[in-house]
Amino acid sequence: MKSPAPSVRASLLRSLPAALGLGVLGLLVVVAGLAGLVSGRAVDLPVVREVLSGGGDATARHVVLQLRLPRALVALGAGAALGLAGAVLQSALRNPLAGPEVTGVTPGAVLGAVAATGLGLAGWEDPAAVVVAACIGGFAGAGLLWLLAGREQGDPVRTAVYGVLASAVLSGLTAMILLVAPGELGSIVQWLVGSTEGRVWEHWHLLWPWTLLWGVCAFALAAPLTLLRCGDEQAAAAGLATGRARAAALVCAVALTAGAVPAVGALGFVGLLVPHLAFALFGADLRSALPGAALLGALVVGGADAGAQWLSRVLAEVLGSDRLTIPVGALTTAVGAALLLAVARRTAGVQE
Repeated sequence: MKSPAPSVRASLLRSLPAALGLGVLGLLVVVAGLAGLVSGRAVDLPVVREVLSGGGDATARHVVLQLRLPRALVALGAGAALGLAGAVLQSALRNPLAGPEVTGVTPGAVLGAVAATGLGLAGWEDPAAVVVAACIGGFAGAGLLWLLAGREQGDPVRTAVYGVLASAVLSGLTAMILLVAPGELGSIVQWLVGSTEGRVWEHWHLLWPWTLLWGVCAFALAAPLTLLRCGDEQAAAAGLATGRARAAALVCAVALTAGAVPAVGALGFVGLLVPHLAFALFGADLRSALPGAALLGALVVGGADAGAQWLSRVLAEVLGSDRLTIPVGALTTAVGAALLLAVARRTAGVQE
């Protein structure tokens, strides 16, 4: 039997580190999901192990299978969607500062969900209607950025500035709705920070098909997005219709974000910083970086959810309050802000 050609062997060797990295991330995602099952109150690891093996009393089975398991799955699925959306946005716009949170997509999705709830068009007991409202708002936010940026969309700095402006306008409109109807919408303040509290199987059944559909679409755009990262002139010289490819990528990013926001709220910094980690680990080849961003997003949000549950349990024991809960968005925002500051200072040091 003849040995593989040198080019084939070289290709296999190049793909091995990426495949190994994705495998390791997959295992870590599983660990984060299991941590979410055992980090809550009242039901500890031995009880969870007993329930997963088919035993346990009715209360323990309800807590693990009907409360914690869908919550953990929603955290992983939403994190994957946000990480993937951020990687697509940064590649399509050639802007390392792009992310669902700062391009009007997440604030638009939040505005759509809150407005629909405040106007009585949807209720939080009907997640499907909230998803539709969030999608409309997300596309509206992206459209606002498109109108503000105009012909300057190729300038990363200007696009980032316009994205911040669009996000500020949309967040202000959301605040106005909350002030108009505080009695109806006061209960979703924690969701606005970013939370997985109260996530049930219905949220998961809505989230995973949506994320899978648009995730496949994003992976199909890996080659065009890789060319877009090289610049429009080089991509056009390679025969790529840059306008159509960028529009398709933006639709995927907005759809992924709009599907995740109704499930977990406005999680801070996930879509902005996770792509940086993915590109650092897997390079500019999006055939590896996109699945890496999805797995990293799932790992970050799933780990943050487990950490928030554990921290809530510890603080509840120390302070003697069973009602104290730490929203997962508080952890992602705090850690993300620290990482963003570190990245900014490192970049400034390199430029000097």
